[in-house]
Amino acid sequence: MAVTESMLDTTDHTIDGVRCAVYDSGPDDRGEAVVFVHGVPGPMDDWAELMPEIAGFARVIAMDMPGYGRSQHPQSFDCSVKGHARFLGLLLDRLGVERAHLVLHDFGGPWGLRWALEHPERLASLTLINTGVLDDGYRWHRLARIWQTPILGELFQLTSTPPTMKKGLDRDNPQPMPRAYVNRVGRYADWAHKRAVLRLYRNTPEPLSWFPEMDFGVAAHVPACVIWGAGDPYNPVRFAERQRNFFPEAEIHLLEELGHWPFIDDPQAVRTPLTAFLRERVGA
Repeated sequence: MAVTESMLDTTDHTIDGVRCAVYDSGPDDRGEAVVFVHGVPGPMDDWAELMPEIAGFARVIAMDMPGYGRSQHPQSFDCSVKGHARFLGLLLDRLGVERAHLVLHDFGGPWGLRWALEHPERLASLTLINTGVLDDGYRWHRLARIWQTPILGELFQLTSTPPTMKKGLDRDNPQPMPRAYVNRVGRYADWAHKRAVLRLYRNTPEPLSWFPEMDFGVAAHVPACVIWGAGDPYNPVRFAERQRNFFPEAEIHLLEELGHWPFIDDPQAVRTPLTAFLRERVGA
């Protein structure tokens, strides 16, 4: 588990009045890019073990979404799936991305999918890592239910520290989370960030509310790759195969003994199928 305290070389962009930290391998005039979108709790450093190899043959973009990492943690931001999808779209417009190969994890899944469903002509391929369309069989996990509960969620966030976070993650996941990962998350976990997490979960009562009145048929034939840590305690592995209900041509890779963050548990186990999938699609 090669997690480091690495700091990515980022540039700030102000999108709709919100400062956003962005990693962009360039060149800036390349309209096709592999776009990594983190989930909760982020930040974009989650992708640090995957991006260098991909940057060897593609433009790679990652960002800290508003409320996360180095980006601004504004109280007024629309902390909903719709709000984050809109922001992601504005950012891709600013960066000149005409065709996006989306690599999504956790809540980055609904953020990216919502954008893709509204811009199917710009979706070049889709990689879902322990995320995707969670249908009627999904039930919120314990942490989500805590965050969705007023007062209880605030108390939980107020008492959350890197040691308590590591203890909870080690209890839930099949492998202990590296201390460097927990410290990295804790570096940015001020109250504004913790409040953004609460607002996001409270604005998302049901998973299918992420895509109201959306027709997944528009993305049915997009090249898709599903990579899933089979020991995920939050998004059960049974939902990996169900992604074919929405993306029939998806290839599926189940990673045994890895959890919700398989790229932290074993970066190479994720890097191998991800790189092979993208090499075939970038520039195609």
